[in-house]
Amino acid sequence: MTSVLDDYLVDPKVSLLDKTRIQAQVLVPVLRALRAELGNDKADAIVKQALRDWSRQLFAAVGDAIEGSPRRKWASLQSALGEVTLREVEFEIRRHDKEALEFDVTRCRFAEFFRALGEPELGALLICETDFDIASAGDGEVSLDRAQTIMRGAPSCTFRYKFAPRP
Repeated sequence: MTSVLDDYLVDPKVSLLDKTRIQAQVLVPVLRALRAELGNDKADAIVKQALRDWSRQLFAAVGDAIEGSPRRKWASLQSALGEVTLREVEFEIRRHDKEALEFDVTRCRFAEFFRALGEPELGALLICETDFDIASAGDGEVSLDRAQTIMRGAPSCTFRYKFAPRP
């Protein structure tokens, strides 16, 4: 079965966590070399901008390829993402109705991996920040607020999606 995320995953048989580990094998040494050459602040800023631009462009293109309303595009992306992340996270639904979807991630293997590497900020860029790019596929019909993440040291990740009223 093909997924809207197949191009992002490259090989759908490789788990998202394994894909992330492969990315980290390349990115961590490059990031550390840049830090040694340019200093932490400048290197981190360059990598942050590059990864944010990549993610925005990637998920905008994926969203553009999905037919339907912006909310349907977001729902398709969110569903596909759920299929590839559910085995890596534990979560509790707080609310799910026509106005909102709210849940807390209480365990995240991505965060465990990046914290063990000593690179939670890189993990936040590769994993956490993409949630906002996926929400942007909702083009104003879906918004995401997240006050905290496990990746950045909180006990849970708070996902608070709000849906614009349907006309």
